[in-house]
Amino acid sequence: MVKTSSARLLLPLLLCCFLLSVKICVATGTADGSEQWGYVEVRPKAHLFWWRYRSPQRIENGSTPWPTVLWLQGGPGASGVGIGNFQEIGPLDADLKPRKSTWLQKADLLFVDNPVGTGFSYVEDESLFVRTDVEAAVDLTTLLKKLYGENESWRNSPLFIVAESYGGKYAVTVALTIVEAIKAGELKLKLGGVALGDSWISPEDFVFSWGPLLRDVSRLDIKDADKSNIIAERIRQEIEKGQFLDATNSWSDLEGLIISGSNKVDFYNFLLDSADDPISLTAVQQSEKLTMKAYPTYLSSKASSSVDISSLMNGVIREKLKIIPKTVSWGNQSDDVFNSLSSDFMRPRIREVDELLSLGINVTIYNGQVDLICATKGTEAWVQKLKWEGLKDFNSIDRTPLYCTTEEPGVTKGFLKSYKNLHFYWILKAGHFVPVDQPCLSLKMIAGITQSPAVSSS
Repeated sequence: MVKTSSARLLLPLLLCCFLLSVKICVATGTADGSEQWGYVEVRPKAHLFWWRYRSPQRIENGSTPWPTVLWLQGGPGASGVGIGNFQEIGPLDADLKPRKSTWLQKADLLFVDNPVGTGFSYVEDESLFVRTDVEAAVDLTTLLKKLYGENESWRNSPLFIVAESYGGKYAVTVALTIVEAIKAGELKLKLGGVALGDSWISPEDFVFSWGPLLRDVSRLDIKDADKSNIIAERIRQEIEKGQFLDATNSWSDLEGLIISGSNKVDFYNFLLDSADDPISLTAVQQSEKLTMKAYPTYLSSKASSSVDISSLMNGVIREKLKIIPKTVSWGNQSDDVFNSLSSDFMRPRIREVDELLSLGINVTIYNGQVDLICATKGTEAWVQKLKWEGLKDFNSIDRTPLYCTTEEPGVTKGFLKSYKNLHFYWILKAGHFVPVDQPCLSLKMIAGITQSPAVSSS
């Protein structure tokens, strides 16, 4: 268990400040240096917020360098500083109590509210929202140049980009931008690899997976499954023609059909019914087909904590950080982020995965068994579209079963297949939010991905 107390959480130390249109600290942190956070102005009037934790289990002089995980949330418009940190893998949960399964046991953690406008990140001019994944990657690389340029001690820690949902599209684009910056001598860090968790890499393959999958599990009948496939085909043609905004609108139509035909299946766990959730879609939301926009609040509806994530972030966390401008409220620009990316939302990023593999970068894919929005069936489909020379051999090898001996000895928790620099984890009994549904196996997985010196034997 990580010994991070709520008392220490409330002990910030001012390190340095500068003046823009408002008074903002470049970087602050706790007195013991275990946490640092701050803003980077990645473009004039466009500000990214970051928060880094140093692991108390960190091994400074081991034969294997201690890793850093950069966590990228999805949405687009969902906050890694809030959701990933306090609801999934950070040292404290939403009740500010230590999380037994925190990934901080295996790596230092860097959370970024990406892109600008997400979480505590913000823009001072609405024209500054990013409109493509590549623009988001450039901003994020600018932030890393600033942070790694000022923190020489960080450079010995290999960086692993771990993404969830739409964050996977950010991850593969920024990984390539990082590689370019390293080659140009503009960024000094070692890229350890990229991990894509339930990631929206190929929207076409996911929408084609929905009808057959939901028919197999009795949430759609033949009639509605056929209707689903018809809309999916329309989406395929729009993507093929580069009509990505039209494809986004058709995706909304398809979600509306799925919601109606399945009697509101939970898009993040197809074994559940979204009508059972406090964030159940209202009639207005159904008419606007905003299922993906429920992503930032979904985990709050499932958590045992009574603390709403927005109240937490705009309350005690805001007070702790002390540098959030008075005009900025956590998450208040998230809809604008989503809308600004609507013309890039359905653009596939399979080519970027291929490029990373060809460069020898470690690429890990992990998927929750009962996720619908980014279903395993869809993930497997886009993997088969890779042009990577190792794909045939990858397909031919056997999977290895995975267990958590400290939790349920002998019970299969998942499977792993690895060939060269491609690794695929099938996580059983998990939905879209794998670290929440399978915390033990997720912790074991991230230890394997990062080759953490503190790998558990469980």
